[in-house]
Parts: sequence; structure tokens; C-alpha cells
Amino acid sequence: MQDDDTTHGPLAGFTVGVTAARRAEELATLLKRRGAAVLHAPALRIVQLADDSELLTATEELIGHAPDMVVATTAIGFRGWIEAADGWGVGDALLKTLSRAELLARGPKVKGAIRAAGLTEAWSPGSESMAEVLDRLLAEGVSGRRIALQLHGEPLPGFVESLTAAGADVVVVPVYRWMPPQDLAPLDRMLDVTAARGLDAITFTSAPAAASFLGRAETRGLLPEILGALRDDVLVACVGPVTALPLQARGIDTLQPERFRLGPLVQLLCARLPLAARVLPVAGHRVEIRGHAVLVDDELRTVPPAGMALLHALARRPGWVVARADLLRVLPGSGTDEHAVETAMARLRSALGVPRLIQTVVKRGYRLALDPSADTKYDR
Repeated sequence: MQDDDTTHGPLAGFTVGVTAARRAEELATLLKRRGAAVLHAPALRIVQLADDSELLTATEELIGHAPDMVVATTAIGFRGWIEAADGWGVGDALLKTLSRAELLARGPKVKGAIRAAGLTEAWSPGSESMAEVLDRLLAEGVSGRRIALQLHGEPLPGFVESLTAAGADVVVVPVYRWMPPQDLAPLDRMLDVTAARGLDAITFTSAPAAASFLGRAETRGLLPEILGALRDDVLVACVGPVTALPLQARGIDTLQPERFRLGPLVQLLCARLPLAARVLPVAGHRVEIRGHAVLVDDELRTVPPAGMALLHALARRPGWVVARADLLRVLPGSGTDEHAVETAMARLRSALGVPRLIQTVVKRGYRLALDPSADTKYDR
């Protein structure tokens, strides 16, 4: 079956998992515009600020005992903090407290949020890196200083510990705390698909989401299968190095864009995922095998899951005959009737649009009709 629209994006034929709770729709839209099929399952839920007693306690503590310095890490978190304080009736008192402190902004978006609140930042790192913020604080000396650190759901490994060791009194402001999702069914489905190698890539935009994903896998007894899939078959893309930490601690390699934003994250997937596709010269055609679709001479052909399972099995040893019994084993929900292979093979050939790409070898099985010139290169 040929797609009605023969134009396709760089991610066409690939399935990408999205684990984000916040901005998930934005990320999914960016991926779909580039042709990807998206499976979304939030690994977390966000505690609403107005209901967050921990944030209220931290806010009242700072108003009662003003900080010398405030480190603002995210624009949405800083704005949300001010809005929540207004809702609690302490907004003016918080702004007055902040106006007397030295405000450090992690990046330009945070600077905008600070100025929108009628405040002025004292400094912002050119790199947008918390490591640069920490270096500056330690170089200036923080002994005896009271520092408020606005978090945004993610831990900042070593940041608080380094300041405390240098003599600072650090007050953590937990803007947007993360909790497990109320409905675990989508996350469980994502884990099942990941373990079955049904994803080509999975994205993480926060360290808590990555930790929650792995934690749920462990609870369900799926951790070995998930780790194996993420290490060997599923491309893991994180928005930044902090997000990647829980995964790297499990020995999982991750991709990260140079700029820690959703757009560059998607661009990175566009560059790297097509490299994972298998490209073969078959029966005079260029065949590119992707996760759930095939490009035949650059025409996108959607293939049913059973057909993709057969095609991947044939492509592991292109040009070699694969027995029906071996192909039966790779069919989803395979039974014992080899007729199922013939049925799935007929549908695969129809989907590819060029039946002679796959040859029937009488009484033996099937093979990809690899071009003779490619025999040496691919015969392995």
C-alpha cells in the first residue's frame, strides 16, 4: 500500500516515544511534522502550584528570613512561583523580598520572566549552564550567605551540596514537583512496546521522567528487558545532560543536542534515526528498511507489523534463504501453522509494491533478491 502523499519527512517510518508530561503536545507535533509516528505516555504528573504546601512553606520561610541571593533556573517556574504567591496573598511580600536580593538568571528566558515581574537580574551566564552559575558563586565566595534556589522539578546534582560545603545556607524552592502518573496504563503500554523493540527512539525531557520510567519498569519486573532494549535497539534522546543522568547511571548511552531545547532535540533525531535504517540494493531497487515502513526508491510504503517482522528477519541475512519455520517464529503471536507465513508474506509483497523484491525458494523458504553486485558486501 503506497501512501497517498509520496513526500515524507526524515522521520517517516519511525516510531518515537514521548515521556514528557509538560509540553508533550508541542514535542509530539514537531515529531509528527517530520513524519514520525508518536507514542505518548507521561511518566510523571505535575503537582499544581496552588496545591503545593512545600512551595508555600519555602516561600513563607524566605519572606520571613530574606535571602542574600536568588538563583532562578526556568522562566515558567519563576512565573509560576510569583503567580502562586499572588494566589496565596503573599505576592507583594515575595516581590519585595526578591527585589532586595541579588538575582541570578540561568538564561534569557528567565531574565525575561524576572523583568516581567518588575525585577532586575544581576547576572546571567552566557552558556545558560548551571555549572557556570556554580563556578561564579564559588569563585565569589558564599560562606555565610543565604541562597534561594528555584528548582523546576529536576534535581541539580552536586549544586546544593557544593554550595553547602562552601558555607552557604541554601533554601530550595521546589517549583513544580513531580509525582507518578495517576493512570499508569499508558506508561505500562510504553514499557511493553519498548521491551518488544517496538520503538525506534524514545525521548526524555526531565530527569524525574527518566527515573520514573526506569522505576516503573523495575516495579513490573521488566527492567532487564527495558535496559537491553535501550542499550541495543532503541535510540535514547535526552534534552540535556541533567535529564540523561538516571539513564547513564544504568549504563545507557544517550544523545543530547548542543542546545537544550525541544527543536534541537527533534533535529538531532532527524539526523540520527535515518542512519539506523538498513539500506539494501534489491532486485534493481534501493530498499531502505525503517521501523514500521520501507522506502522503495524513495517512495514510502507502510507495512503491517507482521510484514515488518518478516522483512527484518530476511534483512538480517540479505540474499540468504530463511526457512519458513524460522520466519514463523518471528511473526507476532505466531502459532504452528506455516500457512501464516505465506499469508503475511503475500501482504508484505503487496505493501512493498514490488513483489519480486522477495523470492520464494521452493520447499526451502524466502530470500531478499539482493543484487549480485552486493553479494560480497552483504553476505554475512
